[in-house]
Amino acid sequence: MATTPVIDVDELTVTYGDFTAVTDLSFQVEPGELYALLGTNGAGKTSALEVVEGHRRASSGAVRVFGASPTDRRAVRPRTGIMLQESGFSPDLTVAETVRLIGRLTGRTDNVDRVLGLADLVSKAGTQVGQLSGGEKRRVDFATAVYGRPELVFLDEPTTGLDIASRDALWAAVQELREHGSTIVLTTHYLEEAQQRADRIGLMHQGRFVAQGTVAELTKAFPASIRFSLPVGAPAPPMHSAPVNGSGYVIETFDLQSDLKQLLDWADDRAVELPGLAAAPTGLDDVFRAIGTAAGRS
Repeated sequence: MATTPVIDVDELTVTYGDFTAVTDLSFQVEPGELYALLGTNGAGKTSALEVVEGHRRASSGAVRVFGASPTDRRAVRPRTGIMLQESGFSPDLTVAETVRLIGRLTGRTDNVDRVLGLADLVSKAGTQVGQLSGGEKRRVDFATAVYGRPELVFLDEPTTGLDIASRDALWAAVQELREHGSTIVLTTHYLEEAQQRADRIGLMHQGRFVAQGTVAELTKAFPASIRFSLPVGAPAPPMHSAPVNGSGYVIETFDLQSDLKQLLDWADDRAVELPGLAAAPTGLDDVFRAIGTAAGRS
């Protein structure tokens, strides 16, 4: 059964005077999806999201959120949670007061203690926001965004400044939201987070989409790699291997399993150790490098 997209962007263009930040951008985000909008520096993703979030008007094109204009606050705001890179809450309010205030402004209902627990802020409930660390302030940002389990949540660099335990807790909370049917839009410079968690990814460069799809779809044009070293006096590897860093080698392959097996069988037959052996498929970082290289040639 066909579903109506939560977000529908059609040929969006955003200009600032003579400068065009976003050009003819089109994409859709489906209900329950975790969609990552990523881009090189200055790609235009912030400008695009400001329009989708209702903070800026499009220069041209059409944007619909829940079938309505994102500037229709009454129709969209109660259903949407937004975690900005920096929210700028009053430093004199306590954490609990801040979460309660923002929650009321959204028109959603929730239990403040539940939300504080979700963001691991129970022990900071009575602390003024101005006395929090950077990581604790990010957790307040997250708490206000997910108050009331909104149907759509924007997460802009959500784990910046968080330690590993806090990152894990945040993603566990995001997973809980998704289990309740929430749709998530993520922007992050931590590409491994997008690679591990996004259903689909849109890659922007110079105001346009250069690619969109699942991680598998985005990386299929790039080879996987096998890296290893050889001890002194070992025979040459059995397949084409590019030497790197003295005794190190790298094999680039589109058939990772077969070539890795061939290498391991060869080493086993000759009792050759392979120090530093590592095999990995292509990652989003490789795709970004390719985009940057292509841009440098243009």
